Amino acid sequence: MAKKIASKFKMIIAAGAANPSPPVGPALGQRGLNIMEFCKAFNEKSKDMMGFKVPVIITVYSDKSFTFELKQPPASQLIMKAAGLNKGSDNPLKNKVATISQAKVDEIVDQKIKDLNTNDREMAARIIAGQCRSMGVDIVG
Repeated sequence: MAKKIASKFKMIIAAGAANPSPPVGPALGQRGLNIMEFCKAFNEKSKDMMGFKVPVIITVYSDKSFTFELKQPPASQLIMKAAGLNKGSDNPLKNKVATISQAKVDEIVDQKIKDLNTNDREMAARIIAGQCRSMGVDIVG
């Protein structure tokens, strides 16, 4: 028989850097979860995404056990890494801060498509292109 779900919540945690200090410790502690068990499991699963903040969905069951699902890093972080930026433009209509190639956009789409609300690669590329536009990043070729 399936376990009864007590709650489900989202957090964004730096990959490979979960520790019992805030915000992770209090969020898990108030739900009665084993904080160190989560930190060790999260750090192990997310070690290949180092340098990114990773969204994670944590499902808490009534017996105080839990499962979690990692998502891909936000598209804005992937775009900033591809363009070599620290932050996006303060005024994306007037100030363009970088350019990236269509090939880089396609790489981001390949990585991010399972978390987007479409399965169509062309639509996913348009979603990523829109994010680029809102950050002041031009797409060339």
